[in-house]
Amino acid sequence: MTAGHKIAGRAGPVAGPQAGAGGGTVPRHVAIIMDGNGRWALRRGMSRTRGHRHGMEAVRRIVREAGDLGIEYLSLYAFSSENWSRPAGEVRELMGLLKLFIRRDLAELHEANVRVRVIGRRDDLKPDIRRLIEESEALTAANSGLNLIVAFNYGAQDEITRAVQDLAGQVKEGTIDPAEITAAMISQRLDTAGVPNPDLLIRTSGERRLSNFLLWQCAYTEFVFVDELWPDFTGATLRAALEEYGGRERRFGGLAAKAAP
Repeated sequence: MTAGHKIAGRAGPVAGPQAGAGGGTVPRHVAIIMDGNGRWALRRGMSRTRGHRHGMEAVRRIVREAGDLGIEYLSLYAFSSENWSRPAGEVRELMGLLKLFIRRDLAELHEANVRVRVIGRRDDLKPDIRRLIEESEALTAANSGLNLIVAFNYGAQDEITRAVQDLAGQVKEGTIDPAEITAAMISQRLDTAGVPNPDLLIRTSGERRLSNFLLWQCAYTEFVFVDELWPDFTGATLRAALEEYGGRERRFGGLAAKAAP
């Protein structure tokens, strides 16, 4: 883990590569859209809910792998605000898996010095789920290892809308002049305030879209799309994505460096 990087990082783009445990370089912040649980199960004649359970095992091994590699921030897209439209039984299963993950894994995460942070709307979650989320964040708040950010009941358009509404309220009150609003002020009102923007976003299952995940934060993020369905995602898959990322040149809108004569 690279020293000196706290959770109160700057809101804008951050240079990604850091020294990794294996001697190479790793991005500071990796975000993953975990896609394909249902298809994985259906191809094996299982119910979609069985796929979600196997997907949870993939979460456990990738959290461990990310910590071993020296990644500082790992953001996982667990449940989108659009997922409520899925069959009621599947939604209940996903809610149950969140509870199970917190109850079963929280002690281990805390022991491993992982800091848990959950982003997304909470006002329409059931009280028991809100309480578990708050307890997990409070227990691990002082931890200084991997920052595990779980996007639950999250939608980027909703997140940006809430940030803009907050600024609009201050404009109405006369405490902010519209001309003074900056990108940094919006970033500071997002659910990810204080977290560096993702250097790398990985999406599994061969799909190639963001699906309303971290739209603002991924303005200069590198994307890697892999064909593996999420339950099949392994440490080797993650390392291959990091290797592909390591071969790219990030310019943040600037020009490539000229080759030496």
